[in-house]
Amino acid sequence: MPLALTFLAILFLVLLIAWLKIDTFISFLLVSIALGLASGLDVATLSKAIQKGVGGTLGDLVLIVGFGAMLGKMVADSGAAQRITDALIGIFGKKYIQWGMALAGFVIGIPLFYNAGFVIVIPLIFMISATARLPLLYIGVPMLSALSVAHGYLPPHPSPAAIASQLNADIGKTLLYGILVSLPAIAVAGPLFGSTLKRFQPKPDPDLFDVTPRPTSELPGLGISIITALLPVLLLTAMSGIKGIYPDNKIIGLLAEPYFGMLVAVLFAAYTLGLRRGMNMKTISKSMEEAFKGVSVILLIIAGAGVFKEIMTASGVSTYIAEGLVGVDISPILLSWGIAAIIRVCVGSATVAGLTTVGILSPLLIHSPIKPELIVLSIGSGSLMFSHLNDGGFWLFKEYFNLTIKETLLTWSIMETIVSIMGLLGVLVLNLFL
Repeated sequence: MPLALTFLAILFLVLLIAWLKIDTFISFLLVSIALGLASGLDVATLSKAIQKGVGGTLGDLVLIVGFGAMLGKMVADSGAAQRITDALIGIFGKKYIQWGMALAGFVIGIPLFYNAGFVIVIPLIFMISATARLPLLYIGVPMLSALSVAHGYLPPHPSPAAIASQLNADIGKTLLYGILVSLPAIAVAGPLFGSTLKRFQPKPDPDLFDVTPRPTSELPGLGISIITALLPVLLLTAMSGIKGIYPDNKIIGLLAEPYFGMLVAVLFAAYTLGLRRGMNMKTISKSMEEAFKGVSVILLIIAGAGVFKEIMTASGVSTYIAEGLVGVDISPILLSWGIAAIIRVCVGSATVAGLTTVGILSPLLIHSPIKPELIVLSIGSGSLMFSHLNDGGFWLFKEYFNLTIKETLLTWSIMETIVSIMGLLGVLVLNLFL
């Protein structure tokens, strides 16, 4: 019966989001309430589970996601993203321009959320394609595959950060392992796959790309742009190891906390990309507020997924599923990737797929012999599987590049599938050495 209820709950969730187009947070809440009542929870227990699901899931994640959004907006608005891209393209030249685009997309994608990153790099892709006289998708796919990988694999992006929090995974280690897994995934889905797309010759509407690249004189310096964009990565990875050497040092301990590392990065960016370049604090604060508004919907989705997880825990459904899967002879890595991939294909949202998977499997995964950081990456890679018509990213790509649905399936959807499968292979290989 618990398995049947879980199946019906997920099916109900898919119908509400994909078919009826009901808000994702409200859909999660309705499904969670229905699952709780069907599982025998009384109203008081159900209400407490909902409250605990929201509060327990968000916690310091609100700070991590919020500060990440603020940092990303400052990197974009200041021109630092353009400076990084221009420099990398200059280094790689026309012959290896795809690799430069992939690296630029990865560097920009770490601090920026996917939709924001997409809108920012699109004008750069068009400008470089026109300047180098190379096919648009040949240039664009390497950069967008890197953005996608960063979105699905790496903290401080919402889904991997939330999954890491629920599995008690070390965010610094998750980021470090994620970068190792990301590189081959980007290489295959980006430059290698992108090289096969020269036959596509889309002709997008020029009115959609109203953003004119800034003159070089108006951009911040390359060194400070890179340091500011990657400061969260440097802090999270470095402090994760240093904390083990100096466990009693309060300053190091504080810097090792993801939310505080992100706060330091935001303050650093406010100075280097804002105050130092003539902006006043009122303008910077307004930009930060707008950035946080942009991720508020994502935070609600995370809260809704947290409620779903808590209802499954309170009703005993998660424990029942975990106990039933204990005897199944399948790697937790494959299991978590497979469930995330199935939900992704059904629902369309990588965030929903990742958080729903961890809600279903968390009792089993917490006690798994596999390092939790690798489970985070397996779920993250599964959540990117085969983006199609029910995914907003699919339509962003289709409309901006002016492709048909068939062309989008043959380009974007295959790219996302390669990213997902390469991520799984990378995690399996990494697991052999950890």
